[in-house]
Formats: sequence, structure tokens, C-alpha cells
Amino acid sequence: MHLDQKVSLKTLHTFGMEVEARYFVEAKTHSEVLTLLNYRHMIHMPILFLGGGSNVLFTRDFPGIVIRIHSKGITIREQDDHHVVVTAEAGENWDEFVQHCVNNHWIGLENLSLIPGTVGAAPIQNIGAYGVEVKDFIESVQVVEIDSGKQKRYSNIECEFGYRDSIFKRALKGKVIILNVTFKLIKVGEPGGERVAEKSLLNLDYGDIRGELQRLGVTDPDIGDVRTAVCNIRRKKLPDPAEVGNAGSFFKNPVIGKALLDSLQSRFPEIPSYAQLSDDDFKIPAAWLIEQCGWKGYRNGDAGVHPNQPLVLVNYGAATGSQIVELAKKITDSVQQRFGIRLETEVNILGSL
Repeated sequence: MHLDQKVSLKTLHTFGMEVEARYFVEAKTHSEVLTLLNYRHMIHMPILFLGGGSNVLFTRDFPGIVIRIHSKGITIREQDDHHVVVTAEAGENWDEFVQHCVNNHWIGLENLSLIPGTVGAAPIQNIGAYGVEVKDFIESVQVVEIDSGKQKRYSNIECEFGYRDSIFKRALKGKVIILNVTFKLIKVGEPGGERVAEKSLLNLDYGDIRGELQRLGVTDPDIGDVRTAVCNIRRKKLPDPAEVGNAGSFFKNPVIGKALLDSLQSRFPEIPSYAQLSDDDFKIPAAWLIEQCGWKGYRNGDAGVHPNQPLVLVNYGAATGSQIVELAKKITDSVQQRFGIRLETEVNILGSL
């Protein structure tokens, strides 16, 4: 390991802000993570553990040590004719891991294709897209406690997953580092094998997946076709962080009660809603709320709202974190004023304003 000073973080987080870390080091193995945890007790400055940087917004330079988790490895733990249990290290690129699963004909994660970030970040946010949440396929998460250096494995239930939520965002925030994640996925045969069974296991009913498959001329889709369709849809709707700085969805889709929904439907009959497991809870698309308030495509300097997906706030080049936060506050206030719904952010905002 090598400790560097005054390191630019511009290329290490997807918003692409011009910020730097006072010190920076990369940990590629579990033992290096443990060594750094021991070292942290000898210093008196802030420490930030950074994965793919796809869900953070820096509002200023980081005044301490940034430790980038860059561990690699994918290991099959067990398998039978129907399932495979596979562990991926926290530093693995998420989409490359999904591609690996698709290449091996393991069903489950294909609808989560092209989501930026690392495997280690996936359970924290309980990432989800196109009718699938990663919690549905996580068997366990291995962590190390920052204070004690002890390792522990959390079962799916112990992770306390919720909508874009987990114990790692609440009770364990800042207390543990995720080392690896173990998934239980469904095995199918090579293309041309168990085709009927495979098709019945694919999730095709959310968003534009069926429409995109039809556009591609696919009538009997397999897992690879679904990944292709999802990637195509995401590329059309969402900006590539390599071209326009962003962290994906900046806001969560709010969940409201039936009483508020009834009240809103009387004023806005066209408001979309999706019933949740609880009979009294309904998810409202935040993108629809934001667009109704006139923010879609808005730009002030280099801080803006994406013209195709109003959930995404973007840095067109030289925006600062504080400018993005200010824009987010204006959007949140306008939605609250018009609909009585307070939007919550998905992105982790670092540094005081």
C-alpha cells in the first residue's frame, strides 16, 4: 500500500467534482483493510471508505484519509442443479459482476445491469431497477467492524433491507466496512437448453423491457436478451457518468399513505401510483413529481436536471457540490409545496456547507 497526499478525487466519484483528499490509499485485500483499520487508531483525522464513488456528492475537499476499497474476486461457494451460491469481493465493479452472472446463465441480477458502483455498495443502498431489488438475491454480507477489527457475517434478514435502505445506512452506518457479498442465484442451462423454464423465471413486466425486446426482434428472450434490453433502456434514459457527471437517481421514490393518495388523486387524477406490500402504502414516482414542478431539463450554470430523467441531477462540467445541493433543495421545496410530499435523497452528501 502507498499513502499519497493531496490526491484529486475527480475521477474517483461519478459526479466528477473538482475535490481532493488530503491523503489517499487503496486497499486491495482484506488484510490491507485490517491494517488500515489498525492504523486509523494512531491518527486523529477523518477517514472515508470509498468504493466506486457512484452514490456520493462531495461539497468540499476531504480533510482526512480516503481509503478506496479495491478488492477483487468472484468465488462459487456451492451449487447444485438449480442454484449457485457465489461470493463477490466488495471492490468488484457491479456491472461487470452482473455480466459475469449472465455469461454463466445465473438468473437474478440481469435487471440490475449497468447500475454504476461496486458490489460492496449494492447492499447498502439495496439497489433496485426494473422490478428487482438486490436484497431478493443476497444470502449474506461479510463486514469488518471499524472500531474492533472483528469480522462478522450478516444474514439477509439481519441486513434489515427496505426500499433503498438497509442496516448499513442506519444502525451500522460508519461502523462497518463491507468486505464481500454472497448471492444465491438460479441456474439455467446453456442457450437452447431449458428455454421454457428460463423464460418463466425472467422479470419482463416492468418498465419498457418487453417493448425493447420487441424492438430488437426477440420473441423468445433469454437472460442475455434481458440484459441487453435493460442496458439499451438505461443508456437512452440516463446519462453516462463518463460523459456527464451524476450519481444516478438523486431522490428516492416516496411512499405515501392511502389518505394522502386519495387527496392527491382528487386534485391530480393522472398521478401514477404503485401499491406496496402494505395495503395502505403506495409508491409515487419522484420523477413525475419533479417534472410536474417544471424542473425537467433545468440548468443553472453547470448544475442541472437531466432532460430525459428528472430524477438525475447532473454536473455539466464545473458545478460544485454545494450548487447541486442548492438545486436539490429547491426541487424538494417545490415538490413539498405543490404535493405535500417531502422527497428524500438517495445520494450520500459529504462535507458541511
